[in-house]
Amino acid sequence: MAQVLEFRLPDLGEGLTEAEIVRWLVEVGDVVAVDQPVVEVETAKAMVDVPCPYAGVVTARFGEEGSELPVGAPLITVAVGAAAPEGSTEASDGSAGGSGNVLVGYGTSEAPARRRRVRPTPAAPAAANGRSVPAEPVEEPEAGAPAGVDGPVPVISPLVRRLARENGLDLKELTGSGRDGLILRADVEYALRAAAVQTRPAPVPSATPATAPATTPAGTRVPLKGIRGAVADKLSRSRTEIPEATCWVDADATELMRARAAMNATGAPKISLLALLARICTAALARFPELNSTVDMAAREIVRLDAVHLGFAAQTERGLVVPVVKDAHARDTEALSAEFARLTEAARTGSLTPAELTGGTFTLNNYGVFGVDGSTPIINHPEAAMLGVGRIVPKPWVHEGELAVRQVVQLSLTFDHRVCDGGTAGGFLRYVADCVEQPAVLLRTL
Repeated sequence: MAQVLEFRLPDLGEGLTEAEIVRWLVEVGDVVAVDQPVVEVETAKAMVDVPCPYAGVVTARFGEEGSELPVGAPLITVAVGAAAPEGSTEASDGSAGGSGNVLVGYGTSEAPARRRRVRPTPAAPAAANGRSVPAEPVEEPEAGAPAGVDGPVPVISPLVRRLARENGLDLKELTGSGRDGLILRADVEYALRAAAVQTRPAPVPSATPATAPATTPAGTRVPLKGIRGAVADKLSRSRTEIPEATCWVDADATELMRARAAMNATGAPKISLLALLARICTAALARFPELNSTVDMAAREIVRLDAVHLGFAAQTERGLVVPVVKDAHARDTEALSAEFARLTEAARTGSLTPAELTGGTFTLNNYGVFGVDGSTPIINHPEAAMLGVGRIVPKPWVHEGELAVRQVVQLSLTFDHRVCDGGTAGGFLRYVADCVEQPAVLLRTL
């Protein structure tokens, strides 16, 4: 006898609480194997194919393409034991076999110790496109199990819980509008608006004639979600928590450009300018480790980090992303150049993984590619600093006591003033500028 199992949107890691369905990879009635991708979702960090840990026949899908689902919400149901494909890891008693693809919240060998019974609803609902869709299973909790989706309060999304907690709202007093009484974000926002109206003071009568109410200009509302929403949250948090300061200096990059041209003339793999700047950054951070740190305000400690995981800003069609070169301090210039090229291509195609977009300790921002000279960038929270590089252009410059046309670049350092003072930040930036002007300075650190 087939057993219907429900597969929920797993925790994709790095604190992500929701994902948008981009494309379904299976239809109702399709046979799936263990670890077969069933849906493509977009999180706030990357596009991810989600594999199913069960083998069997898809009996229902939840969510339309373009809709958002919180972590823990149902994705699909699978009938296991009816028409599982040959070679699947299905157990002999009809239960689902273990998935080798670990998803947070799903085991890799045994079924959960406590399993809820599944019974079909009396009538099968019709799909939006007119196709008949098998009835969605309705789960019955075991005797003694708490009512609701997640304990006594039917809430799945951590985002909903946080929104209620931050606004002092008791979720037990709400009635959810979602399936089986699930409390959604819209329910919490509606309750907050209603509370605001009730507590708003009554208008004071005025002796002057009433004026016409102000009208809101017409416009287009763009939802802050996906990458745009993640960027908004992170930048807002950075500006709220980090007391940042910026210093900058102009540098003569003529010798750096000549050194790069000489390196690329040898027939070896090409070295990018970004890789040279990254090599300079790692050398500077070795001398000024205060800037490769983070601040733990709860413990009131500055945590100086041993490894340099170098993030770099990359503009894509989906928005600004910051891929991370892990262990940049342990890579030579050629290896850095190759990794920058790989991550840039992955960013362009939208195939970066969450792991490749997180964990940075210092960011290199080459905004010169946009044709600008300077900027005061916002620190990528929870990092402590960011080096900005403007365009390199010919400018009048005093070189060896004479006026000459040289390749000049503006360098800026935005830093967390909690981790160091201006002397340290200035020393770091001056060392970077010295390496740009005289690349041989780097030889002292090799």
